[in-house]
Amino acid sequence: MAPTRNSVSWISTAAALVAAIAFNTLPLSFFLLIALTFVCILLLPQTPLSMLVILLVLSPLRTLIATESSLALPLDIGQILLALYLAVWLADAIIRRCPLPSLPVEPVFLSAVGLCIVLAVGVWTSASISNWLTEWLKWVGIALLVWMLSQTARANWTWLIVAVLASATANAIVGLYIFFGGSGADHLVILGRYFRAFGTFGQPNPFGGFMGIALPLAMMCAVAKVYQIALSFRAGRRPASSRVAALAITTLVFATLLAALLASWSRGAWLGFAASLVVMLIAFPRRLAKGISYAIALAALVLSMWFVGLLPRSVVSRLTTAATDLITVSDVRGIEFYPWNYAVVERIAHWQAAVSMAQAHPFVGVGLGNYAQVYEDYRLINWEEPLGHAHNLYLNFLAETGVVGLLAYLAFWLIIFRVTWTTRRHPDWSARALAVGLLGCWTYIAVHSIFDNLFVNNLFLHVGVLLSVLAILHRQVSHSLEVE
Repeated sequence: MAPTRNSVSWISTAAALVAAIAFNTLPLSFFLLIALTFVCILLLPQTPLSMLVILLVLSPLRTLIATESSLALPLDIGQILLALYLAVWLADAIIRRCPLPSLPVEPVFLSAVGLCIVLAVGVWTSASISNWLTEWLKWVGIALLVWMLSQTARANWTWLIVAVLASATANAIVGLYIFFGGSGADHLVILGRYFRAFGTFGQPNPFGGFMGIALPLAMMCAVAKVYQIALSFRAGRRPASSRVAALAITTLVFATLLAALLASWSRGAWLGFAASLVVMLIAFPRRLAKGISYAIALAALVLSMWFVGLLPRSVVSRLTTAATDLITVSDVRGIEFYPWNYAVVERIAHWQAAVSMAQAHPFVGVGLGNYAQVYEDYRLINWEEPLGHAHNLYLNFLAETGVVGLLAYLAFWLIIFRVTWTTRRHPDWSARALAVGLLGCWTYIAVHSIFDNLFVNNLFLHVGVLLSVLAILHRQVSHSLEVE
């Protein structure tokens, strides 16, 4: 029997009363955990994938909670949310009596597992086992998400896209609020009156990285909606209102993420997105020659605007000064630094420290996640703070995992690029557009990783979800080819 309006009111009142008592009697951290568990239980009858949206939206709060809140969580919020999501998924499988997923023999999953195995070797040489375990579990989490989602979300894989874009949009809104003066820091002032956006990341560069990872996907979602509406007009039909609404939403999401990317004032983020645009232009047409011609035309247009002076002067100045410093400065020992070159000199100083670590431990490195732990033994004079990583993911991998780990990491992404390129043959045009968007995501990560480590603040969860989408789409392509 369906509950009456009166019974619903009584239940709501009782729940509010219990929540008020718990809020005033329990520690805040335990209250939040109980409240989150209750939300999970409510969502359980619908779909465990609805929990994924909560997981991805709230997981980037890690840095904000650690630096700005007195809230003492027993674990990292990303770990808590991932554990809750797995618990909800397992409970749902038990209730519905669904069999557990088997281990798939697929390139995306196998390459993730292979990377985890190679990175596990470094535990024996790690200065800090706990630091190694923290970083290694990120890659285990990625493999776990690919294993689970690629099999349980086949019919609802669009939920995965929604979850990633919802999380990025929520953080973009926070970043734009900061940009226009909300919670801005004096050292992040730009253009005289604005503040570099950093969202819930605490730093503009990784925040820009999050925006750049999600942007190609948002762009291709909007392109897919435009194509669907164009097909309706071509067939002489009026497009469905739901498709028009979807186009408006995806366009708004793309515009919000792009504005947040620019507001981060991150040169690495700008360069990464520019590279992803070029690769997507090349990959988008079915004929490779046509795609290359599109990319050349775009590059020629941007260069023409650059030389003519049509691009914003502040953006051009920021890019050219950084490029000049990176090219002309090769050794920062003894070099003088000023406010305008401090960030570049600091980054190169940490690159040199990473190279010194790699020279001392060339094969398996100093241990995954141990860059900051051993930084004092390899740092340059005047650069005492380790900053957590080398501000170059490739050098960071070389320092922490040696040549073996770096080659394994590069091999992993080469496989992912190859699989994504193959997925462009998907028979469904919208899915094919998303495959091109994923190719832009991987390109962005590859380029921005030259200047930063993007696997921070629980972003590995979002990467794992995107890899799961790739695994699902690639399986569909493989199945369609087998049928043909």
